[in-house]
Amino acid sequence: MSKFATALGKKFTDKKHELRIRSFEVGTHTFKVKVPLTVEYEIMQKRMEEIDETLVQKYYDEMSGKYFENKEEHKDNTDIVYKENDIEIEGRSVRESAKNKVILEKRITEMFKLIVPEDDKFDMDTITYLDIDEFMPFPVQMEMIEAISNAVSPSYKGNKGK
Repeated sequence: MSKFATALGKKFTDKKHELRIRSFEVGTHTFKVKVPLTVEYEIMQKRMEEIDETLVQKYYDEMSGKYFENKEEHKDNTDIVYKENDIEIEGRSVRESAKNKVILEKRITEMFKLIVPEDDKFDMDTITYLDIDEFMPFPVQMEMIEAISNAVSPSYKGNKGK
């Protein structure tokens, strides 16, 4: 037991994990979420920074496929620029869009892993983005991410109740 834990006593130490649990409501359901320790948050950040280039390529192929298939039709369209390993549409990189999609999916997955499951035997570390996407439409996923973020790191405004 650390010096700080000793100072707070055994009763507190026995219930310290409950201190890290917050709740929030989305729709009509109340969710519980675990506030990560600094070290846990840093590990989450590292996982979110790891970009799966294979998945980026898969999404890029899906997003750019129709443009390559119809390249001849688009040859006079100045909004579509074919580059060596990318396509820019109205100045936006399709490859960058694919990468951003991977980053967003990783962020969603990491944030969902903070949810405390109602079945205490379920390991949230086993969930994937595909699990989440099959279960919830994207707008609900975004609402959940915002609610989780607010629960684990409330803003000054939220703390003041304004």
